[in-house]
Amino acid sequence: MRYFLDISYNGAAYHGWQRQANAHTVQQEIEEGLSRILGAQIGVTGSGRTDTGVHAKKQIAHFDAETELPESQIQYKLNGLLPDEVAINSCRKVQPEAHARFDAQERGYHYFIHQKKTPFLVGQSYYFSHSLNVERMNEAAQKLLGRQDFESFSRVKTEVNNFFCEILTANWCWENDQLIFNVRANRFLRGMVRALVGTLLEVGRGKLTVEDFVTIIAAKNRTKAGRAVPPHGLYLSEVNYSEEIYL
Repeated sequence: MRYFLDISYNGAAYHGWQRQANAHTVQQEIEEGLSRILGAQIGVTGSGRTDTGVHAKKQIAHFDAETELPESQIQYKLNGLLPDEVAINSCRKVQPEAHARFDAQERGYHYFIHQKKTPFLVGQSYYFSHSLNVERMNEAAQKLLGRQDFESFSRVKTEVNNFFCEILTANWCWENDQLIFNVRANRFLRGMVRALVGTLLEVGRGKLTVEDFVTIIAAKNRTKAGRAVPPHGLYLSEVNYSEEIYL
């Protein structure tokens, strides 16, 4: 029986999602918990990797179990074993061939920025005090929409077949005292969202024009884009699938 887990985690204490030798990761915590519950060595496959310090409101992972257990029981027992920074929001049975990574149709990220020094947002949002023209940032963000080559915003030496992504949503909005970048696409490249945010902040500060931003996209060269912003403001916010894969 194959199950999908809906997972949230605070990534501050972890070296990202993916299991690594000599590093503390979210995948490791979940695999160890499931193995204890099911009495067998269990591996999980995530919808994608998040880097060190990046958070997730909704990460999806699948695992297989020889013994069928009620979804609510798996969720309850696993939450009892996991550290406070990791939570299982739901567990659902899926089709045997359903795949958390390859069947994902859309993924979404949020990047949080606060411009007034606030101790309660340390590690949860990026403190950036420079004055920003959010209207111009939104104008530039609209240039990201559609299917394009985003090599300029990809981490170098990334093993991918191509750099094309189809961005469906890209915008900035204020929510209470935080400025949030919302981006949704069929796929993302490694380091892409943090590089996009860093470059859009340069637009907001007036160091780049919207036309400059378009030129950077076309350049297909990471050195032309802005710096990557810190990981602690980034959240994997959604991973969507066809309802047909659920049982």
